[in-house]
Amino acid sequence: MHPTILLFDIDGTLIDTGGAGRRSMERAFECVTGRADACAHFSFDGMTDRAIVRRGLDAVGTSADEPAIDRVLDAYLEALVAEVAASTGYVTHPGIDHVLAHAARFSHIALGLGTGNVRDGARIKLDRASLFGRFSFGGFGCDAEERARILDAGARRGAELLGKDRGDCRVVVIGDTPKDIAAAQAIGAESLAVGTGRFVPEDLAKAGATFVCDNLLSPNAFAMLFPDA
Repeated sequence: MHPTILLFDIDGTLIDTGGAGRRSMERAFECVTGRADACAHFSFDGMTDRAIVRRGLDAVGTSADEPAIDRVLDAYLEALVAEVAASTGYVTHPGIDHVLAHAARFSHIALGLGTGNVRDGARIKLDRASLFGRFSFGGFGCDAEERARILDAGARRGAELLGKDRGDCRVVVIGDTPKDIAAAQAIGAESLAVGTGRFVPEDLAKAGATFVCDNLLSPNAFAMLFPDA
């Protein structure tokens, strides 16, 4: 059985917070800069937390240095706790429990996160569905600002967990945006794109995904993730 590292995106792939992330970011910007509209003119799809904050600070004409980004992220995490807990639109996407339970049965599979969320943000979002503890490691938005570097960090940690060299492992990125696909390509990984976010499967196929499905209930998706399990 080939050593395999599975890296799951969060928003749009594992869960949807019902807008809690954006509302928390708006509250953070209002707290730090006095401008709740800093991110009003762009989509967060596929963006990392630090990239979102940098763009928002640029939009309101505030210095986007690292301390300023950290201040906004601190305020964001504080707001996120309440927003996720109160969100009436929070959902877990189809097939997640089935896939995670199956992956956990095999010692040659490392089950991790590959997300633009900073680690504490990932924990807050996933804990509502009792999902965070089911991942042993990850690449997070606090590792880097660029998604490809985040996925590379996750792949390296997965290989260490398996006791293998990174180059000896099959890496599969599971995501819902063209940016997930592009980042997977950048690190030489395969990609399974799910149509549970804002992008339809046809758009994800055009972006170059290795495999595309409507959601993780697809038998073909299961076969792609676990070809020898």
